[in-house]
Amino acid sequence: MSIAKSIIRHHLAEGKLEEGKEIAIRIDQTLTQDATGTMAYLQFEALGIPKVKTELSVSYVDHNITETGKQNIEFLKTFADKYGILFSKPGNGICHQVHLERFAKPGLTLLGSDSHTPSAGGVGSLAIGVGGLDIAAAMAGSPFYIKMPKIVGVKLEGRLNEWVSAKDVILYLLQKFTVKGGFSKIFEYFGEGAKTLSVPERATITNMGAELGLTSSLFQSDEITMEFLKAQKRENDWKELKANQEEFDEVIEINLDEIEPLIALPSSPDNVKKISEVKNIEVKQVIIGSCTNSSYKDLAIVANILKDNNINENVEFYINPGSKQVIQTLEREGLLRYLKKANICEAACLGCIGIGQYPLPNTATIRTFNRNFKGRSGTKDDLNYLCSPESAIAAAINGKITDPKKLGKYPYIKMPSSFVVDDSGIIKPTGKSKVKRGELIAPLPLNEPLKDDLAGIVLIKTGDSICKLLTILFRLIISSQ
Repeated sequence: MSIAKSIIRHHLAEGKLEEGKEIAIRIDQTLTQDATGTMAYLQFEALGIPKVKTELSVSYVDHNITETGKQNIEFLKTFADKYGILFSKPGNGICHQVHLERFAKPGLTLLGSDSHTPSAGGVGSLAIGVGGLDIAAAMAGSPFYIKMPKIVGVKLEGRLNEWVSAKDVILYLLQKFTVKGGFSKIFEYFGEGAKTLSVPERATITNMGAELGLTSSLFQSDEITMEFLKAQKRENDWKELKANQEEFDEVIEINLDEIEPLIALPSSPDNVKKISEVKNIEVKQVIIGSCTNSSYKDLAIVANILKDNNINENVEFYINPGSKQVIQTLEREGLLRYLKKANICEAACLGCIGIGQYPLPNTATIRTFNRNFKGRSGTKDDLNYLCSPESAIAAAINGKITDPKKLGKYPYIKMPSSFVVDDSGIIKPTGKSKVKRGELIAPLPLNEPLKDDLAGIVLIKTGDSICKLLTILFRLIISSQ
């Protein structure tokens, strides 16, 4: 079978593998981040279950790390300790990067209360971004209900040329299919071209598959996956996952040799052009990082380019590392000193979600992020461009959008045989803590069960589509009680 179908079949609790039909699948792992996790945990608490029933659940703090949310962080920390959840401290890293490094496994299911959870598909996990109530239900041991997606095989042939990266692959797909092109689909990458991509490169593609509207994306688990997990000292987590392409509902073929450096113009990830066609646009700010492009390989390329180049004096330049591990490994390899030409920030989301790093209005900001919708940066009239780390550093050096090929010799990066593994920023639960709420976080109010008969005054009569939406909301309210 396809890998996705095989994982779904192995985890199937209800239904049949028929496209568009409702199925229920068992969930192995969950993750939350601090902006969405609080409500998920309050919903779990309301269920009255003493401990999570998943194989693994992790609570990450990576969004609001500006010291304005101490009560929320303390709540999340003590809640995790009480209910059997790992807690990743502020500064340990972005949830998707850390989870890929330390916890994601081939063949497992993962739900995350963040849309870019499919990053874990880089190692062959079936990872889906969902709402907090779905996370609460999964932690309580309930299966996840979804309509069976269409499984689309994406056959990769060839090899990326110099100065072309995995970010350009997903931008190419966005240009081809738009932000609506993946609705109710899973993209499963395979082929000889897939074997030329490292796990961090694969994760870049599966992460930003969320912008296509996909349910999820994932790669095969092969010798490349094994090398990555071995470097993380997790080789026992590896297993081979190999697809039968005849089992896909549809197959798309992409020749990596034909992709050029691309850039998404304001203000949509699918507003994509060749970077060689976007000329003489002055740049005031460049940020390299986010859960899409903050891996060791991403930043090692930038560091090597900065060995012999300086940042343009008119450019505000930041680097947001993906994890503490990334920083420590760069330091061990002697590359961190070159990145100090930038403002190196905490390993967190930051400017991607408008937490600091605001650009000036109506001036170009170049970012390696996954979204550039108007105002997402925290500036109402922003001009937010998305591109690869190679293209971003070219802009930072030249002060304008520049084809990275003009930088000269390409710095090939060999993935390290071992990463610096330091899990001191991940706290294991003891079950002994009392949940600390502060004055801002209260338990959810518990309502009485609904009566058999309901009566009320009709306030508005709407059309069919609105009626369907209200019916869905009403069912969600009932299911949460």
